[in-house]
Amino acid sequence: MFRFADPTYLWLLWLIPLLVGVRFLYALKQRKRLRTFGDPKLLKLLVPDASAIRQHVKFGLLMGALALLIVALARPQLGTRISHEKREGIETIIALDISNSMLAEDVVPSRLEKSKLMVENLVDHFNNDKIGLIVFAGEAFVQLPITTDYVSAKMFLNDIDPSLIASQGTDIGGALRLAMHSFTQDDRSGKAIIVITDGEDHEGEAEEMAREAEKNGMRVFILGIGSTAGAPIPMEEDGYLKDSQGQTVMTALNEQMCKKIAEAGKGTYIHVDNSSTAEEKLDKELSAMQKGEIDSVVYSDFDEQFQAVAILVLLLLMAEAVLLSRKNHVTDRWKLFRRIK
Repeated sequence: MFRFADPTYLWLLWLIPLLVGVRFLYALKQRKRLRTFGDPKLLKLLVPDASAIRQHVKFGLLMGALALLIVALARPQLGTRISHEKREGIETIIALDISNSMLAEDVVPSRLEKSKLMVENLVDHFNNDKIGLIVFAGEAFVQLPITTDYVSAKMFLNDIDPSLIASQGTDIGGALRLAMHSFTQDDRSGKAIIVITDGEDHEGEAEEMAREAEKNGMRVFILGIGSTAGAPIPMEEDGYLKDSQGQTVMTALNEQMCKKIAEAGKGTYIHVDNSSTAEEKLDKELSAMQKGEIDSVVYSDFDEQFQAVAILVLLLLMAEAVLLSRKNHVTDRWKLFRRIK
């Protein structure tokens, strides 16, 4: 398996087409400037050793070296060993509410950030389990298909924010429905659906979906986050979210509704506050679930490949330095840089 240890550097590859464009515009401007001095054919006779093709080749070598240097910075790695492991574990789908109300700060640092920290800690406790991520507001989407790749799960988790879904609301029913269809077909492993929400703006069907999940052997956990007293919703531009009357909108945990959904699915409701009690209780509940064999493909012994890329960079730079901009009468007879007629 090939991967990049630090893929954030790869966005620098956009510099290549940018520099090629600048080079092209400069060449056009230079050609127009030369035409003001006289006929191009006459100018070519005056400087017979000039070679435009060699200049293009030198520029191409520099761009190739730059591209490979960026790839080297991203640390390419190659998995040298692949194994199929039979491991005992459960499958867990986490449905995370990312509506604007989750930005409230009645839980430190905010409802959403606290939820993300909880999920990250939960993943750290996973050993032989599979995890999938769903985000929902007015709609629900799969953020990460079910996997045993905990590193990828944390990466996807960090990118979650309310801007991922334009449609506001809290469609818990849609999130439960999508979660039920996101598990594998393995009947031997325990299956858990963890919904983290403040329970506001309920759009219906949540209790019905929870009952259906229970009938299909899935354990439903509803984690209600926030306080029942309510808190304002911070906005980047105008301080706090306001309604059409100019009043500050207060968002409170709908604990009663969360409990009803958990009861409908014969599951468990857990209140999330600033303590670690909710995490401890959830860990205990998940550990008690039935475990089955999970077949997973594991890539290990990743070898760094940037050294080979660095050597290619040096070779291209050496070739660019050795190649002269003007014609070399010794190598010109090899016809390497002549136009094909």
